[in-house]
Amino acid sequence: MTAAMWTRSAMAYRTSFVLMTVGNLAATGMDFVVIALMFRHTGSLGGWGLREVAFLYGTAGLAMGLADLLVGSIDKLGERIRLGTLDVVLVRPAPALAQMAADRFALRRIGRPLQASAVLAWALAGLHVDWTWDRVLLLPVMAVCGTVIFASLFVAGSCLQFWAADAAEVQNTVTYGGATLLQYPPTVFARELVAGTVFGVPLAFVNWLPALHVLGRPDPLHLPEAFRFASPAAAALAAAAAGLLWRAGLRSYRGTGS
Repeated sequence: MTAAMWTRSAMAYRTSFVLMTVGNLAATGMDFVVIALMFRHTGSLGGWGLREVAFLYGTAGLAMGLADLLVGSIDKLGERIRLGTLDVVLVRPAPALAQMAADRFALRRIGRPLQASAVLAWALAGLHVDWTWDRVLLLPVMAVCGTVIFASLFVAGSCLQFWAADAAEVQNTVTYGGATLLQYPPTVFARELVAGTVFGVPLAFVNWLPALHVLGRPDPLHLPEAFRFASPAAAALAAAAAGLLWRAGLRSYRGTGS
């Protein structure tokens, strides 16, 4: 209901909504313009061609955009804690997490996933891939599991604000920074960093690992083949960890004292 209310509010000024959505779409599109300009001066990036990098860009941007649309508003948690308005959320007969995710819901954020989807469609149209059933199935799996992973990172990062009220930028480093990282091939980064996205923060399961199978690319870490199909397991674990952190944060919350 809260999300619907904010959507109706935005649609009351349709010209403003359209302009802001187009602006959001154009701003995110500049990221791919930068990548395309790189390929004006080189034939490959870390051994990957433009269409392959566009595939990474599209899958990462789609997952990140959907997660941002669904739960991105949770980054306002720190502000609610400082002002004491989180108490209002906690006394309502609805899950606090759902209320925070819907708070100030901004439909204009649809620009990012739309722009990423356009780039992804362009990449798929030009890729020379043997589209076996498992490769086809991995595409929706990447979108769904990637969205869950990024949404979990949004929630887990926001939980830091229960203990450090000004930790929103730490969350942004992992979420928005992670999305930027995944736009580029894993071969351009140090092996230690790539390993950290597999065994630490599970960003590699958003698109790097499944993309290796879809595009027929070798694994720079030489991991077992099963890792390329482990995105559902990684998403489930990330969601469970985020849920535990959220409950721990709520239990530690004591209000403003005023």
